[in-house]
Amino acid sequence: MKANNSKHIPLLAVTMGDPAGIGPEIAAKTFSNKVIYDFCKPILIGHVPTMGKAIKIARVNLKIFTITDPAEAKFQPGIMDVFEIGGTNSDQIHFGEISALAGDFAFRSIKTAIDLAMQKKVDGTVTGPIHKEAINKAGHHFSGHTEIYAHFTNTKKYAMLLVGDNLKIIHVSTHVALRRACDLVTKKRIIEVVQLLDSVLNKLGIANPRIGVAGLNPHSSDGGLFGYEERNEIIPAIEEVRKMGIKAEGPIPADTLFTMAHGGKFDGCVAMYHDQGHIPLKLLGFVWNKENKTMESVSGVNITLGLPILRTSVDHGTAFEIAGKGIASPDALKNAIEYAVKLL
Repeated sequence: MKANNSKHIPLLAVTMGDPAGIGPEIAAKTFSNKVIYDFCKPILIGHVPTMGKAIKIARVNLKIFTITDPAEAKFQPGIMDVFEIGGTNSDQIHFGEISALAGDFAFRSIKTAIDLAMQKKVDGTVTGPIHKEAINKAGHHFSGHTEIYAHFTNTKKYAMLLVGDNLKIIHVSTHVALRRACDLVTKKRIIEVVQLLDSVLNKLGIANPRIGVAGLNPHSSDGGLFGYEERNEIIPAIEEVRKMGIKAEGPIPADTLFTMAHGGKFDGCVAMYHDQGHIPLKLLGFVWNKENKTMESVSGVNITLGLPILRTSVDHGTAFEIAGKGIASPDALKNAIEYAVKLL
């Protein structure tokens, strides 16, 4: 990403994620990259002892400067400004293990970032990976980052957007059971997410974006042979947004829509449920090394649309299987920071 030549360089709060996963490690690797200071002023929201361990694991040359207010930060390459969330029991957290303690650390880092953004002490937030079971074990009953942000910002209309390679995919539903996801395919909800997608594509500099809308059923139901959602909900929603001047097309069978979008036919896509949108993006963004049997590179950004504050995130999990080994890729976190700056 090119340096920001404007007078204002955005201040971003970056959360450490679950301390039993790769979040702290990829944060350390990202903060050690001097380039990010050319276009943003990042602070790490987390636990100082945890980040000290992460710096050693990542084998990077970083010093920690502890802060209790973003105004205290140095924003200097080689120094990680860490907003301390408190807590003294990090020695009881073990890599790769789900625990209430780790979940609480992760949750409190998120809540702190939200509070700072709502108080306008930071310009935007970027989140590291969390483990949903650990969050819930800690007594924080949310199904993911998106729902946490929506709750604490009192947001009713929101959606998840995934960005990676040539794909930009918004979701009608995310963290719900598949049976429930089918019930959530409604005309009203589809109109909401198409409008959100059209708006963010415009913010990213795409004028009059072309939007492809996926069908829910195989072959988009083949005229009603395999379901009625296309006829009763999806098609009426597309017709409605077209009247608003939005260039939407569909419903297009999901097994061809994302290939078409990747080839350039569409600027953005609407997926009807979580996996329908996540699989194509991760297939392109996650590079597996057959020889080493490890993930060589992980890219992809998760953006929550509809919030009063900015939130971008990595689009991968805690990767417990490689946590603590120093081999995690920071690519997705760097991408998430870059997209936060673009949107700001």
